[in-house]
Amino acid sequence: MTLILKYDFFLLIYVFLSISLKLLRSHNVLISAVRADLSYRNCISCRFPSGLNTPRLNAFITSQHFHSSAARLKKRDRPEPPPRELDLLRYDMKHLWEGPKPALCLGFAGLIPFVSPPLIMAATETFYPELAYAQLAYAAAIVSFLGGARWGFALPDSSPAKPDWINLANSVVPPLLAWAAMLLSDSLVPAAMTAIIGLGVSLHYDLSLLPTYPSWFKALRTVLTVTAFFSLLGTILMNGSFPEKYFF
Repeated sequence: MTLILKYDFFLLIYVFLSISLKLLRSHNVLISAVRADLSYRNCISCRFPSGLNTPRLNAFITSQHFHSSAARLKKRDRPEPPPRELDLLRYDMKHLWEGPKPALCLGFAGLIPFVSPPLIMAATETFYPELAYAQLAYAAAIVSFLGGARWGFALPDSSPAKPDWINLANSVVPPLLAWAAMLLSDSLVPAAMTAIIGLGVSLHYDLSLLPTYPSWFKALRTVLTVTAFFSLLGTILMNGSFPEKYFF
């Protein structure tokens, strides 16, 4: 009988301790949740001035729900930035073939005097000074033509480029470079480099200083200038690579 009473007594103690531990755990969870809620409310309320820290505002803020799903964390595609002066080629090359056919045909046909001399020299493996001089003279004529075209573009009353000192002075620079190239024609390398500088200056004026030119024209100017540049560069490289020979 005594053993049974002792067993019942220890059983009651075990049950009591189990119930107490469960109640204590639930009480700790409740306390941690209350503390987290209070810290969140304090963090939200501390962002606002004391004049705006009203009970209604706090109740409104704490009642809001925030979306934290993975779909919100995906990177969104950024909109394409507007074209800058250095990025004009990327946008204008798409409109190259939208230009008038006479302008495209005459423009590409104008590359023949640039491309022919280095091609003939490469095919014959001979450097011809007459062809090099003809190419240089044509390059000087083209550089002068580009400067005059800018002058004519600024003269009409409806033109966006006004005939001020900046536009007209910039129009004079390419012809001066062409003149300097012809003065240096006795030495091919300085003369050709001066003509290349004139072509580059003219292209810079047309792309950056006169953005009102049509897109197809800016694309055409870029293609023609790059081709002329490599043609003159090829003639310079062949000057010392192949034996020199005169036609007459």
